Amino acid sequence: MIIYDHFSLKNYNTFGIDATARHFVEITTIEELQDILNNKEYPRKILIGGGSNMLLTDYIDALFIHVNLKGKQLLSQDNDTAIVKVMAGENWHDMVMWALKNDFGGLENMSLIPGNTGTAPIQNIGAYGVELKDCFVSCEAVRIEDQQLVTLSKEECKFGYRDSYFKNEGKDKYVITSVTFSFTKNNHKINSGYGAIENQLEKENILNPTIKDISNAVIAIRQSKLPDPKELGNSGSFFKNPIVNKEIFKEFNLKYPEAPFYKVSEELYKIPAGWLIEQCGFKGKRFGDAGVHKNQALVLVNYDNATGKDILDLAAKIIAEVKSKFNIEISPEVNLIK
Repeated sequence: MIIYDHFSLKNYNTFGIDATARHFVEITTIEELQDILNNKEYPRKILIGGGSNMLLTDYIDALFIHVNLKGKQLLSQDNDTAIVKVMAGENWHDMVMWALKNDFGGLENMSLIPGNTGTAPIQNIGAYGVELKDCFVSCEAVRIEDQQLVTLSKEECKFGYRDSYFKNEGKDKYVITSVTFSFTKNNHKINSGYGAIENQLEKENILNPTIKDISNAVIAIRQSKLPDPKELGNSGSFFKNPIVNKEIFKEFNLKYPEAPFYKVSEELYKIPAGWLIEQCGFKGKRFGDAGVHKNQALVLVNYDNATGKDILDLAAKIIAEVKSKFNIEISPEVNLIK
Protein backbone atom coordinates (compact mmCIF):
# COMPACT_ATOMS: atom_id res chain seq x y z
CA MET A 1 0.00 0.00 0.00
CA ILE A 2 1.19 3.50 -0.85
CA ILE A 3 -0.33 6.37 1.13
CA TYR A 4 -0.35 9.64 -0.80
CA ASP A 5 -0.47 13.10 0.78
CA HIS A 6 -2.50 16.08 -0.51
CA PHE A 7 -4.16 13.96 -3.16
CA SER A 8 -6.64 15.35 -5.72
CA LEU A 9 -9.99 13.54 -5.67
CA LYS A 10 -11.16 15.03 -8.98
CA ASN A 11 -11.02 11.63 -10.72
CA TYR A 12 -12.58 9.80 -7.78
CA ASN A 13 -15.97 11.53 -7.65
CA THR A 14 -18.48 11.65 -10.49
CA PHE A 15 -19.24 15.32 -9.79
CA GLY A 16 -15.67 16.06 -10.89
CA ILE A 17 -15.15 18.34 -7.87
CA ASP A 18 -11.46 19.13 -7.51
CA ALA A 19 -11.35 18.53 -3.77
CA THR A 20 -8.13 17.56 -2.00
CA ALA A 21 -7.71 14.73 0.50
CA ARG A 22 -5.01 15.15 3.10
CA HIS A 23 -4.18 11.44 2.62
CA PHE A 24 -5.26 8.78 0.11
CA VAL A 25 -4.74 5.02 -0.24
CA GLU A 26 -6.08 2.37 -2.60
CA ILE A 27 -6.71 -1.13 -1.24
CA THR A 28 -7.11 -4.28 -3.33
CA THR A 29 -7.37 -7.01 -0.65
CA ILE A 30 -9.40 -7.50 2.51
CA GLU A 31 -6.14 -7.88 4.47
CA GLU A 32 -4.98 -4.44 3.28
CA LEU A 33 -8.34 -3.01 4.33
CA GLN A 34 -8.07 -4.56 7.80
CA ASP A 35 -4.51 -3.24 8.19
CA ILE A 36 -5.35 0.35 7.19
CA LEU A 37 -8.44 0.42 9.39
CA ASN A 38 -6.28 -0.68 12.31
CA ASN A 39 -3.72 2.06 11.62
CA LYS A 40 -4.00 4.61 14.44
CA GLU A 41 -1.81 7.18 12.66
CA TYR A 42 -4.84 8.40 10.72
CA PRO A 43 -7.70 9.19 13.12
CA ARG A 44 -10.25 10.15 10.47
CA LYS A 45 -10.85 7.69 7.64
CA ILE A 46 -13.35 8.02 4.77
CA LEU A 47 -14.27 5.14 2.48
CA ILE A 48 -14.92 5.70 -1.23
CA GLY A 49 -15.88 3.36 -4.04
CA GLY A 50 -17.10 4.64 -7.41
CA GLY A 51 -17.55 8.15 -6.03
CA SER A 52 -21.07 8.44 -7.41
CA ASN A 53 -23.10 9.25 -4.33
CA MET A 54 -21.06 11.97 -2.71
CA LEU A 55 -20.49 15.69 -2.72
CA LEU A 56 -17.02 16.77 -1.63
CA THR A 57 -15.98 20.11 -0.20
CA ASP A 58 -12.65 21.72 -1.13
CA TYR A 59 -10.15 20.29 1.38
CA ILE A 60 -10.84 17.29 3.56
CA ASP A 61 -8.58 16.51 6.49
CA ALA A 62 -8.85 12.73 6.39
CA LEU A 63 -7.41 9.54 4.95
CA PHE A 64 -9.51 8.48 1.96
CA ILE A 65 -9.55 4.72 1.47
CA HIS A 66 -10.46 3.71 -2.07
CA VAL A 67 -12.02 0.24 -1.88
CA ASN A 68 -10.94 -1.48 -5.10
CA LEU A 69 -11.76 -5.14 -4.36
CA LYS A 70 -12.48 -7.06 -7.59
CA GLY A 71 -14.05 -10.38 -8.55
CA LYS A 72 -17.31 -12.29 -9.10
CA GLN A 73 -17.99 -15.84 -7.88
CA LEU A 74 -20.88 -18.19 -8.67
CA LEU A 75 -21.55 -19.79 -5.28
CA SER A 76 -24.40 -22.13 -6.28
CA GLN A 77 -27.14 -22.61 -8.85
CA ASP A 78 -30.10 -24.80 -9.72
CA ASN A 79 -32.66 -24.69 -12.55
CA ASP A 80 -34.26 -21.49 -11.28
CA THR A 81 -31.71 -19.55 -9.26
CA ALA A 82 -28.06 -18.49 -9.31
CA ILE A 83 -26.35 -17.24 -6.14
CA VAL A 84 -23.45 -14.92 -6.99
CA LYS A 85 -20.94 -13.11 -4.77
CA VAL A 86 -19.68 -9.81 -6.19
CA MET A 87 -16.74 -7.90 -4.68
CA ALA A 88 -17.27 -4.31 -3.60
CA GLY A 89 -15.01 -2.67 -6.18
CA GLU A 90 -16.87 -4.06 -9.20
CA ASN A 91 -18.56 -1.35 -11.26
CA TRP A 92 -22.32 -1.68 -10.79
CA HIS A 93 -23.38 -1.34 -14.44
CA ASP A 94 -20.62 -3.67 -15.65
CA MET A 95 -21.82 -6.23 -13.10
CA VAL A 96 -25.43 -5.92 -14.33
CA MET A 97 -24.23 -6.41 -17.93
CA TRP A 98 -22.27 -9.50 -16.83
CA ALA A 99 -25.42 -10.91 -15.17
CA LEU A 100 -27.45 -10.35 -18.34
CA LYS A 101 -24.76 -11.98 -20.46
CA ASN A 102 -25.23 -15.07 -18.31
CA ASP A 103 -29.04 -14.72 -18.51
CA PHE A 104 -29.24 -13.95 -14.79
CA GLY A 105 -32.27 -11.76 -14.08
CA GLY A 106 -33.30 -9.33 -11.36
CA LEU A 107 -31.16 -6.23 -11.74
CA GLU A 108 -31.94 -5.24 -15.35
CA ASN A 109 -34.16 -2.30 -14.27
CA MET A 110 -31.11 -0.85 -12.50
CA SER A 111 -28.86 -0.77 -15.58
CA LEU A 112 -26.58 2.25 -15.98
CA ILE A 113 -26.75 3.35 -12.34
CA PRO A 114 -23.33 4.86 -11.59
CA GLY A 115 -21.08 3.65 -8.78
CA ASN A 116 -19.69 0.42 -7.42
CA THR A 117 -21.40 -2.68 -6.06
CA GLY A 118 -20.12 -2.26 -2.50
CA THR A 119 -21.88 1.04 -1.94
CA ALA A 120 -25.20 -0.11 -3.45
CA PRO A 121 -26.64 -1.62 -0.22
CA ILE A 122 -25.95 1.53 1.79
CA GLN A 123 -28.81 3.42 0.20
CA ASN A 124 -30.66 0.39 -1.18
CA ILE A 125 -30.32 1.74 -4.72
CA GLY A 126 -33.29 1.35 -7.01
CA ALA A 127 -34.88 2.37 -10.30
CA TYR A 128 -38.07 1.78 -12.29
CA GLY A 129 -39.87 -0.28 -9.66
CA VAL A 130 -36.94 -2.46 -8.55
CA GLU A 131 -34.64 -2.08 -5.56
CA LEU A 132 -31.38 -3.78 -4.62
CA LYS A 133 -33.10 -5.58 -1.72
CA ASP A 134 -35.23 -7.54 -4.23
CA CYS A 135 -32.17 -9.63 -5.23
CA PHE A 136 -30.07 -9.23 -2.09
CA VAL A 137 -29.08 -12.29 -0.05
CA SER A 138 -26.34 -10.97 2.26
CA CYS A 139 -23.17 -8.93 2.34
CA GLU A 140 -19.75 -9.33 3.90
CA ALA A 141 -18.20 -6.37 5.65
CA VAL A 142 -15.21 -5.51 7.80
CA ARG A 143 -16.36 -4.18 11.16
CA ILE A 144 -14.34 -1.02 11.72
CA GLU A 145 -13.96 -1.23 15.51
CA ASP A 146 -12.20 -4.62 15.52
CA GLN A 147 -11.45 -5.22 11.79
CA GLN A 148 -13.36 -8.51 11.83
CA LEU A 149 -14.96 -9.80 8.61
CA VAL A 150 -18.64 -10.43 9.29
CA THR A 151 -21.73 -11.39 7.27
CA LEU A 152 -24.95 -9.37 7.45
CA SER A 153 -28.25 -10.90 6.35
CA LYS A 154 -31.00 -9.12 4.44
CA GLU A 155 -32.96 -8.73 7.68
CA GLU A 156 -29.97 -7.25 9.49
CA CYS A 157 -29.51 -4.67 6.72
CA LYS A 158 -32.99 -3.20 7.46
CA PHE A 159 -33.61 -1.94 3.94
CA GLY A 160 -36.09 0.88 3.32
CA TYR A 161 -36.65 3.39 0.53
CA ARG A 162 -33.11 4.62 -0.29
CA ASP A 163 -32.27 3.58 3.25
CA SER A 164 -30.58 0.82 5.23
CA TYR A 165 -28.94 -0.11 8.52
CA PHE A 166 -25.71 1.35 7.11
CA LYS A 167 -27.22 4.84 6.99
CA ASN A 168 -28.61 4.64 10.53
CA GLU A 169 -27.43 2.50 13.47
CA GLY A 170 -24.65 0.98 11.37
CA LYS A 171 -23.37 4.25 9.95
CA ASP A 172 -19.54 4.43 9.90
CA LYS A 173 -19.30 1.01 11.57
CA TYR A 174 -18.70 -1.26 8.57
CA VAL A 175 -16.92 -1.40 5.22
CA ILE A 176 -18.82 -3.62 2.78
CA THR A 177 -16.40 -5.92 0.96
CA SER A 178 -18.82 -8.04 -1.11
CA VAL A 179 -22.51 -8.45 -1.89
CA THR A 180 -24.25 -11.77 -2.57
CA PHE A 181 -27.23 -11.77 -4.97
CA SER A 182 -29.93 -14.28 -5.88
CA PHE A 183 -30.61 -14.09 -9.63
CA THR A 184 -33.39 -15.76 -11.60
CA LYS A 185 -32.33 -18.14 -14.37
CA ASN A 186 -35.46 -19.28 -16.19
CA ASN A 187 -38.69 -17.82 -14.86
CA HIS A 188 -37.60 -14.20 -15.01
CA LYS A 189 -39.88 -11.62 -13.44
CA ILE A 190 -40.28 -8.88 -16.05
CA ASN A 191 -40.81 -5.48 -14.44
CA SER A 192 -42.13 -3.28 -17.23
CA GLY A 193 -44.89 -1.48 -15.32
CA TYR A 194 -43.27 1.95 -15.21
CA GLY A 195 -44.72 4.25 -17.87
CA ALA A 196 -41.35 5.25 -19.27
CA ILE A 197 -40.36 1.62 -19.84
CA GLU A 198 -43.73 0.79 -21.41
CA ASN A 199 -43.38 3.76 -23.76
CA GLN A 200 -39.84 2.78 -24.75
CA LEU A 201 -40.85 -0.83 -25.45
CA GLU A 202 -43.83 0.36 -27.47
CA LYS A 203 -41.57 2.65 -29.47
CA GLU A 204 -39.40 -0.37 -30.31
CA ASN A 205 -42.46 -2.61 -31.04
CA ILE A 206 -41.49 -5.10 -28.32
CA LEU A 207 -44.56 -6.93 -27.00
CA ASN A 208 -42.94 -9.72 -24.96
CA PRO A 209 -39.77 -8.20 -23.52
CA THR A 210 -36.84 -10.22 -22.25
CA ILE A 211 -34.65 -9.09 -19.36
CA LYS A 212 -32.17 -7.79 -21.96
CA ASP A 213 -34.97 -5.79 -23.63
CA ILE A 214 -35.81 -4.22 -20.25
CA SER A 215 -32.15 -3.33 -19.70
CA ASN A 216 -31.87 -1.78 -23.17
CA ALA A 217 -35.04 0.25 -22.57
CA VAL A 218 -33.75 1.51 -19.21
CA ILE A 219 -30.38 2.42 -20.74
CA ALA A 220 -32.11 4.35 -23.55
CA ILE A 221 -34.31 6.20 -21.05
CA ARG A 222 -31.44 7.05 -18.72
CA GLN A 223 -29.21 8.22 -21.57
CA SER A 224 -31.97 10.51 -22.83
CA LYS A 225 -32.51 12.04 -19.39
CA LEU A 226 -29.24 11.81 -17.51
CA PRO A 227 -25.86 13.26 -18.44
CA ASP A 228 -22.79 11.01 -18.63
CA PRO A 229 -20.59 11.95 -15.63
CA LYS A 230 -17.53 11.64 -17.88
CA GLU A 231 -18.88 14.49 -20.00
CA LEU A 232 -20.77 16.57 -17.41
CA GLY A 233 -20.02 16.17 -13.71
CA ASN A 234 -22.99 14.91 -11.71
CA SER A 235 -24.00 12.38 -9.09
CA GLY A 236 -27.17 11.07 -10.70
CA SER A 237 -30.33 11.89 -8.75
CA PHE A 238 -29.29 14.47 -6.19
CA PHE A 239 -32.61 14.42 -4.30
CA LYS A 240 -34.82 11.67 -2.92
CA ASN A 241 -38.47 11.55 -3.96
CA PRO A 242 -40.40 12.74 -0.88
CA ILE A 243 -42.90 10.40 0.75
CA VAL A 244 -45.80 12.23 2.41
CA ASN A 245 -48.74 11.16 4.55
CA LYS A 246 -52.33 11.02 3.34
CA GLU A 247 -53.26 14.38 4.87
CA ILE A 248 -50.45 16.28 3.13
CA PHE A 249 -51.06 14.36 -0.10
CA LYS A 250 -54.79 15.20 -0.19
CA GLU A 251 -54.04 18.90 0.21
CA PHE A 252 -51.34 18.70 -2.48
CA ASN A 253 -53.48 16.66 -4.89
CA LEU A 254 -56.40 19.07 -4.54
CA LYS A 255 -54.17 22.00 -5.43
CA TYR A 256 -52.14 20.21 -8.15
CA PRO A 257 -54.35 17.43 -9.61
CA GLU A 258 -52.04 17.15 -12.64
CA ALA A 259 -49.02 16.21 -10.52
CA PRO A 260 -47.71 12.63 -10.85
CA PHE A 261 -47.59 10.46 -7.72
CA TYR A 262 -47.13 6.85 -6.60
CA LYS A 263 -49.17 5.24 -3.84
CA VAL A 264 -46.77 3.56 -1.40
CA SER A 265 -49.42 2.33 1.06
CA GLU A 266 -52.86 3.32 2.31
CA GLU A 267 -51.27 6.12 4.32
CA LEU A 268 -48.20 7.12 2.27
CA TYR A 269 -47.65 8.67 -1.17
CA LYS A 270 -44.47 9.32 -3.13
CA ILE A 271 -44.26 12.53 -5.18
CA PRO A 272 -41.51 12.90 -7.81
CA ALA A 273 -39.00 15.47 -6.59
CA GLY A 274 -38.07 16.22 -10.21
CA TRP A 275 -41.61 17.44 -10.91
CA LEU A 276 -41.59 19.67 -7.81
CA ILE A 277 -38.21 21.18 -8.76
CA GLU A 278 -39.28 21.72 -12.37
CA GLN A 279 -42.44 23.54 -11.25
CA CYS A 280 -40.21 25.90 -9.26
CA GLY A 281 -38.46 26.86 -12.50
CA PHE A 282 -35.04 25.33 -11.83
CA LYS A 283 -34.84 22.84 -14.72
CA GLY A 284 -32.02 23.82 -17.07
CA LYS A 285 -30.98 26.82 -14.94
CA ARG A 286 -27.31 27.58 -14.44
CA PHE A 287 -25.78 29.43 -11.48
CA GLY A 288 -22.14 30.01 -12.34
CA ASP A 289 -20.61 26.57 -12.87
CA ALA A 290 -23.35 24.81 -10.87
CA GLY A 291 -26.69 24.04 -12.43
CA VAL A 292 -29.76 21.86 -12.86
CA HIS A 293 -29.70 19.53 -15.85
CA LYS A 294 -31.84 20.54 -18.83
CA ASN A 295 -33.47 17.10 -19.20
CA GLN A 296 -33.86 16.02 -15.57
CA ALA A 297 -34.48 18.44 -12.72
CA LEU A 298 -33.38 15.84 -10.13
CA VAL A 299 -29.81 16.08 -11.39
CA LEU A 300 -27.44 18.84 -10.28
CA VAL A 301 -24.41 19.31 -12.50
CA ASN A 302 -20.90 20.74 -12.47
CA TYR A 303 -20.44 22.56 -15.77
CA ASP A 304 -16.75 23.14 -15.30
CA ASN A 305 -15.13 24.23 -12.06
CA ALA A 306 -17.97 24.29 -9.53
CA THR A 307 -16.92 23.73 -5.93
CA GLY A 308 -18.73 21.53 -3.45
CA LYS A 309 -20.04 24.70 -1.81
CA ASP A 310 -21.47 25.94 -5.13
CA ILE A 311 -23.45 22.71 -5.53
CA LEU A 312 -24.53 22.73 -1.89
CA ASP A 313 -25.73 26.35 -2.09
CA LEU A 314 -27.80 25.51 -5.16
CA ALA A 315 -29.30 22.47 -3.42
CA ALA A 316 -30.26 24.63 -0.41
CA LYS A 317 -31.92 27.17 -2.71
CA ILE A 318 -33.97 24.41 -4.41
CA ILE A 319 -35.01 22.84 -1.08
CA ALA A 320 -36.20 26.23 0.21
CA GLU A 321 -38.18 27.01 -2.96
CA VAL A 322 -39.92 23.61 -2.99
CA LYS A 323 -40.83 24.00 0.69
CA SER A 324 -42.15 27.51 0.10
CA LYS A 325 -44.26 26.58 -2.95
CA PHE A 326 -45.56 23.12 -1.99
CA ASN A 327 -44.99 22.82 1.78
CA ILE A 328 -43.10 19.60 1.05
CA GLU A 329 -39.60 18.85 2.29
CA ILE A 330 -37.16 17.32 -0.16
CA SER A 331 -33.77 16.07 0.97
CA PRO A 332 -30.48 15.11 -0.72
CA GLU A 333 -29.79 11.53 -1.70
CA VAL A 334 -26.03 12.16 -1.92
CA ASN A 335 -23.66 12.16 1.04
CA LEU A 336 -21.97 15.44 1.91
CA ILE A 337 -18.32 14.97 2.87
CA LYS A 338 -16.42 17.89 4.38
